[in-house]
Amino acid sequence: MQVAELIGSLAAVLTTTAFIPQVWQVWRTKHTKDISLAMYAFFTTGVALWLAYGVLLASWPIIIANCITLLLAGSVLILKLKFG
Repeated sequence: MQVAELIGSLAAVLTTTAFIPQVWQVWRTKHTKDISLAMYAFFTTGVALWLAYGVLLASWPIIIANCITLLLAGSVLILKLKFG
C-alpha cells in the first residue's frame, strides 16, 4: 500500500467513525437541542454528493466510507428532526 492510500484510508476510517459517539449519545439521551439542524442537513447532503462522486468514479474507498458516513450522519439528522 502506498503512503497516499494509507493516509486516505486512515482519514476515511477516522472521519467516518467520528460520528458513532454522536449517534450513540443522541440515541441514548434523545437530546438534540444543541445540535445544529442546518449543519447536519448541509453535511448529510454533502456526504450524499461525495457518495455520488465515488459511484461515478467507481472508487470503492469513497463509496464505502461515504455510505457509512451517510448512514451515521443521516441518523443524527433524522433523530434531530424527530426529537427536535
